[in-house]
Amino acid sequence: MARRESAAAGPGSRALIVDLIRSSGPISRVELVNVTGLTQPTISNIVRRLIDDGVVRETGDTVATRGKPRAMLIINSRAAYGVGIHMGADALTCVVTDTRGGTVGRELVAVPDGGRPADLVDRLAALYQDVTAGLGLPPQSVAGMAVVGPGPVDVAHGGFLARPGQQEASLDLAPALSDRLNVPVLVDSDASAAAVGEFWGRQVSRERTFGCLYMNSGIGSGVVLDGALHRGASSNAGKIGHIAVVRDGEPCPCGNRGCLEQYAAPRVVVARARALPGLAERLRIRPDDSDARAFDVLARAAVYGDEQARALVDESAALLAEGAVTLANLWDLDTMALAGPGFAVAGSLYVTEVRRRLAERAFTREVHPVQVDLSSNPRDSAAIGGAALVLQGSVAPGHGPQVAARV
Repeated sequence: MARRESAAAGPGSRALIVDLIRSSGPISRVELVNVTGLTQPTISNIVRRLIDDGVVRETGDTVATRGKPRAMLIINSRAAYGVGIHMGADALTCVVTDTRGGTVGRELVAVPDGGRPADLVDRLAALYQDVTAGLGLPPQSVAGMAVVGPGPVDVAHGGFLARPGQQEASLDLAPALSDRLNVPVLVDSDASAAAVGEFWGRQVSRERTFGCLYMNSGIGSGVVLDGALHRGASSNAGKIGHIAVVRDGEPCPCGNRGCLEQYAAPRVVVARARALPGLAERLRIRPDDSDARAFDVLARAAVYGDEQARALVDESAALLAEGAVTLANLWDLDTMALAGPGFAVAGSLYVTEVRRRLAERAFTREVHPVQVDLSSNPRDSAAIGGAALVLQGSVAPGHGPQVAARV
């Protein structure tokens, strides 16, 4: 293989090496040369800078060879910390992760109804300060913070075009929070963040075409190609919940009709459960219960064999599986994760149906299977993903919005 001398000058060289060490480590410099096709001096220079920055460290272990023993490289989990805050309908979830994606802290706080945008900025800033101070993190060790929510988002200006759960025209958070906290702040969609978080935390290889289906109050998705999130023209790609599954079906706020969200999302399933005579009372779903809590109760009943509850969840899973087939066929996925609070209780039922449909209907099923897994932490996947977005932008710039390195 011809060695590529010029590749080191490209903006993705550091990201490439970080990705390889993250997903394949421990790995030696010689192995990096063999995998990338870059020259040994190029790899040595990049690795040296990563070690100087504290992003990568040598394990102390060596591999015996006929020549000089090879030192093994891994990501330094304490190189930097990322903070992700997920804006839910009624709660803020803050998660702090280390550089390898391990969770080191978490806090959940309620969000009062109404209020001004300035009040939300105050609440987010206070939550960030409480969590980082409680963990004893030095300010210079925090790479930044990401605030994620349902969107749509304006990543360039750091805001939501529609505040989650509200009908406001826009909500610019990043500039105000960055000025208040003196840290880099990103704003992104919860589904996109979850996709990056699952990719980063699972140590998925950049060679995989990775997709994530995200279900909370709505349904979204994200796709990671060559280690980078596919964003689209305005960073609003992946709205799988707004593909039509029923022609001329129920109207959707997006302007379309028959959208997947209007038939398979938890709030819709809960509405159907409430409409069935006696089901809500039998399962002790109260009239004032939130859709999220009511869906957890319904999903638990389905898992434990309640026939009515199981029929409702099975219908949702079948429709979601159709969305999974569409996502897999569009991108020729070989790996898919299911993440989000909607999968926290009955995730096994959804995973089983998605696997079955893909095995039967994926266009490339005779060429390769699609690996489908459930997130190890569905409820916090968006917040964890927010932290991963920050860390990826800091230690592996070139994969998306760049975060100024603080390591």
